[in-house]
Amino acid sequence: MKQEKITRFIKPEEAGRKWYIVDAKDQVLGRLATRIAKVIRGKNKPSFTPNFDTGDFVIVINASQVKVTGKREFLKTYSHHSGYPGGLKTKSFAELMTKKPGFIIENAVKGMLPKNRLGDKLIKKLKVYADENHPHTAQKPELLNLMEK
Repeated sequence: MKQEKITRFIKPEEAGRKWYIVDAKDQVLGRLATRIAKVIRGKNKPSFTPNFDTGDFVIVINASQVKVTGKREFLKTYSHHSGYPGGLKTKSFAELMTKKPGFIIENAVKGMLPKNRLGDKLIKKLKVYADENHPHTAQKPELLNLMEK
């Protein structure tokens, strides 16, 4: 008899949710974002299911001290369009670092998540703060080591 492979899908209550805290101080933006996206998506767990939210919550502190390599600090721009003629708005990386440093990390991680309803649900599990203070001490977040692959 031929043995059939059975794919086991986990239920929402079986996905153990953890809270992790990441210090973005002196971290490179792209490498930081890929590792955060992997944890939020749940790809670091053996129970990963592509069509289900199995990931954990991630708190990023010190977002204002994230680094970029090369000349990106001066050349990288963020733009959006209002939909009206002449409605293109462009801001530089340095300008956003002073005004909204959390947006830079959120934007980088969001670009690495699925572009569908699941991705919209997953990005809500990312909490970014410009300095060390955050209101999530009640969740008892564990320190996430991003140096491991």
